[in-house]
Amino acid sequence: MFDGIGRRVVSLWFPRLASERVLRQRPVDGPFVLTVKQKNADRIYCLNKAAEQQGLHQGMPYADARAFCPELQSRVAEPERDNGFLHLLRRWATRYCPWVGFEGADGLVMDVTGSTHLFGGEAPMLADIRMRLRRAGLSVQIGCADTRGAAWALAHYGEGTAPSGDMLSALNALPVAGLRIDDDISVALQRLGLRTIGDLVGVARAPLTRRFGPGLLLRLDQALGAQFEEISPHADPVHFAVRMTLPEPIGLLSDVMLGADRLLVQLCAKLKSHEVGARKLCLTLRRVDHDHQQVELRLARPLRDPKRILPLFERGVAEIDAGFGIDQLRLEATQVDPLPVQQISHVAEGRAGALDDLITRIGTRIGLENIQRFLPADSHIPERSFLVASAAYSEPVAGWNSPNPRPLLLFPPEPIAASGARPPARFRWRRMSLTTGRATGPERIAPEWWLEDENWRSGLRDYWRVETCEGRRLWLFYTPQNPGWFVQGEFA
Repeated sequence: MFDGIGRRVVSLWFPRLASERVLRQRPVDGPFVLTVKQKNADRIYCLNKAAEQQGLHQGMPYADARAFCPELQSRVAEPERDNGFLHLLRRWATRYCPWVGFEGADGLVMDVTGSTHLFGGEAPMLADIRMRLRRAGLSVQIGCADTRGAAWALAHYGEGTAPSGDMLSALNALPVAGLRIDDDISVALQRLGLRTIGDLVGVARAPLTRRFGPGLLLRLDQALGAQFEEISPHADPVHFAVRMTLPEPIGLLSDVMLGADRLLVQLCAKLKSHEVGARKLCLTLRRVDHDHQQVELRLARPLRDPKRILPLFERGVAEIDAGFGIDQLRLEATQVDPLPVQQISHVAEGRAGALDDLITRIGTRIGLENIQRFLPADSHIPERSFLVASAAYSEPVAGWNSPNPRPLLLFPPEPIAASGARPPARFRWRRMSLTTGRATGPERIAPEWWLEDENWRSGLRDYWRVETCEGRRLWLFYTPQNPGWFVQGEFA
């Protein structure tokens, strides 16, 4: 049996983590809430202390909250940024101990065994944590005990410190919800008259297990120290960066490129060991006057080949102002994507790599997001038969199969004056008088009835390829339901 003696665990709970993260950047006077859309209704996701004093609570419909508090200010919640902020807090907490993990979406757990003497004892360490977090504008509730479960319960329901070796006396008066159990189990226990953890300890275990399962008593034993519970520290993400400090300043383009080459060899070896490739690289050059120059490179594909990456840096490095010389180079992969080891072919790999390098070179001048490619879409409607995607974040896809040719240039339908179901012998289009030389068709295309499209409400379309005597090769269509002729494309 594990009694937990000698082990000390600290639980940090941030009850207003999301709202205080936003208010740290943009302070607001008065009630403030973050909202999230749930079941077609905006509800309160997190709120500040002023909003709580107005009677608002988490999960409350935002419309009701505005009725109670007309001066309420709000913003849309961003859970991903809140999670990133919690990761930063976890990294900060390692200043107190190396074993720091996450406790849900708004808390941290720390195994401070053997670390408290570095801060003058347990109480001074907890006071220092509270002071630093308060200075950062964060509300925190702290619990300290021999077990993880007891520390969590104290942080959430009875902020304080449990004496070592006596968890029952510290948890005796706390509600059963402090055992980290589901809400429905907590409500059921309260209906049975078991409102506190002390009430639960005195009840026979077999009936509780039959009714609520083994999880309830497992949580009780973990909190009291009868069952061991691990604290798994969260590993820091791998940092892909290398640095070189020079004994003498350099300033020539060839010297900087030689230094970048050596850094690339080291960085790519590290990328290969983790089976990832760089998508964004940042080369930082420190001058002797402590000014920094940066060259950012965005790659069209994940890469870890130094020979292919190095020439792509040359244009950016050539524009750097070396000043009185550069004494330090730092290369960092700021964004990486998975790139597992795979068998390559000498037949096609060179062509694919050359295209990716070309996209990267053009992207450094006009932006990768401005280089696009067309991809086939599963639709027989001309306007929906293709997708426009970023060339750097998509792969060319085969499947441009059509029984009839499609024009290279497609534009919104432009009406022309004509009558009859066959292409007109003469017509005017874009202030040009054109004569039909040859017409091929019709190709009948029906609308997709399951989609609402204002442009296809006229019904069927009969498409014709019309070659004019003036040299224009146009794509015309006729609408039988509402007779009319239109030009929608032009062949090369």
